[in-house]
Amino acid sequence: MSNRRLRRSGLGMMLLFWVLLMVVGTWWLQGGLEEMVRPNAHLVNTSPDDEPVTLRRNRAGHFVAPGYINGEPVRFLLDTGATYVAIPTPLAETLGLKPGRSAWFNTANGRVKGSLTEVEEIALGGIRLRNVKGSISPGMEGDTVLLGMSFLNHLTIEIRDGEMLLRPPSQ
Repeated sequence: MSNRRLRRSGLGMMLLFWVLLMVVGTWWLQGGLEEMVRPNAHLVNTSPDDEPVTLRRNRAGHFVAPGYINGEPVRFLLDTGATYVAIPTPLAETLGLKPGRSAWFNTANGRVKGSLTEVEEIALGGIRLRNVKGSISPGMEGDTVLLGMSFLNHLTIEIRDGEMLLRPPSQ
């Protein structure tokens, strides 16, 4: 009978070990995977004004970072192929952006009709630009803003070893 108890407690200890190992492994992987998917998530909290911003590529090879449009949090995908800061229509409505004259845009998904707009302020880390030209794009899905050349043209950009360094115009 004592041999049976010993086996049960040993089995229980082994089960507890594997459960703890899985919990710790999941916790570690979640943090590790989060870092690979969103390597720039820390950016909003750590960048002082007018300081260069360094972004790292995510697992998909893109530069994605949190930022602000008119003080509201958004997620940017830096896109040197986009002429304007391109904002999906539902997000533009949420941000209170006013559509201006209509225009046609050539996108990766073909030609689409949208509206031009002017964004009062865009902030990425410590970089803040005012009165940036943008487009309200009905063909875009989701809540990601393409941070195009109407913003990026005002910065010095260096890309090296999977990192993008953005310097504000004052430097």
